[in-house]
Amino acid sequence: MTSPQDSPPGDDRRTGAQPPRRPPPGRRAIDQVLSIVGFVCAAVSVLFSPILFGLAGIALGIAGHAKGEPLGKWAAAAAGAGMVVGTVLSFALESIVS
Repeated sequence: MTSPQDSPPGDDRRTGAQPPRRPPPGRRAIDQVLSIVGFVCAAVSVLFSPILFGLAGIALGIAGHAKGEPLGKWAAAAAGAGMVVGTVLSFALESIVS
C-alpha cells in the first residue's frame, strides 16, 4: 500500500533513477524494415522470378501493415503490381524470342 507521501512509480528521487525515455514521435526507417524489404522485393519481381519475389513482397507488406507500419499496404500493392508486370514482361519476351 502506498501513502500520499510516496513518490509515483518510476520516479525514485532517493537513487536519482529516471523513468525510461520515450523515442521521439514519428517513424524512422529502422521502424519500417518489413515495408522497405517489401518494396525491394516489388522492384526485383519485375525483372527476376516475379511469382517468388512478388509473393514475398506481398507477404512482407501485409506483415508490416499488421505491425502498424504506414507503408505496409503500399509495399503489398507495389509487390502485387510488380508481380503482374514482371509476369506480363516474361510472357512478352518469351513470345518475341520464340
